[in-house]
Amino acid sequence: MNLHGWIIYNGTLSGNKFLDYAEWIQQAAYARGSETTIYKNNELNPYLVSGESGLIKNKDEKIADYVVFADKDIYLAKQLELMGLHVFNSSQAIEISDDKIATYQHLAKAGLPIPRTIVYPKVFITAQPDEDVINNAIKSLGFPMVVKESFGSFGEQVYLIHTREELWNKVNELLGKAFVFQEFISSSYGKDMRLQVVGNEVVAAMKRASKNDFRANVSAGGTMEAYTPTKIEREMAVQATKSIDADFAGVDLLYGADGSPLICEINSNAHIRNMYDCTNINVADFIMDYIINTLTQE
Repeated sequence: MNLHGWIIYNGTLSGNKFLDYAEWIQQAAYARGSETTIYKNNELNPYLVSGESGLIKNKDEKIADYVVFADKDIYLAKQLELMGLHVFNSSQAIEISDDKIATYQHLAKAGLPIPRTIVYPKVFITAQPDEDVINNAIKSLGFPMVVKESFGSFGEQVYLIHTREELWNKVNELLGKAFVFQEFISSSYGKDMRLQVVGNEVVAAMKRASKNDFRANVSAGGTMEAYTPTKIEREMAVQATKSIDADFAGVDLLYGADGSPLICEINSNAHIRNMYDCTNINVADFIMDYIINTLTQE
């Protein structure tokens, strides 16, 4: 079967890491006999009229057999699905993964371990901080406490809060946005693990650590080393990925106080270069094997 794919990444973000991801996927597809075209998301504009929907695109090319969607533009991903294309990951999986509140809701429903989390009520920017909600969060979670915006990347919208005054100020700053109060897992200060899941297996894993920050993100200066996860960690990462119906994902695990893991985040579009640099495992190969196997079995 001669499959043709589209690979879509965000065309408006600075830096080359998103194009880099797309090119790794493209190389893996080519090695398996599948030609692909890389698109920026702003090169494919959903076109909607009564009884018809499609795309305005600046390349005269046939419709793809599959799409690797390396972006968070869920409206475009949904448009492609409505046109009958098979999108990896689905728009729904991307939407849940991008929204940390939705992610925690799905993880909790699946019975998977997460830090204790309290969702701040949806309010408008003209509101004042809700003292009762803040007091309940302090009583339930104590200090230090993590405040985490529901939408964000690279750990940049995650804050470690130490005092009531600091918490009050942060809530006031975030009013109008979706965010949560979350238990601080002190046993995982500055360290976590990233497990890359494809289908039903963990194909690569690494530990991440930071000496100067409670967050271990490599993009924020953390270091990394190859890691062989335990059976429990592997099963948890696969179950987490399935809980949001993702085909593949990077699952971040924290170290619980008793040594057992907790799920921190699920990344539907986890970048794979750091994982390769750390482990010498090319996750793109596993992703393309999964996609081709899925399509040929349909």
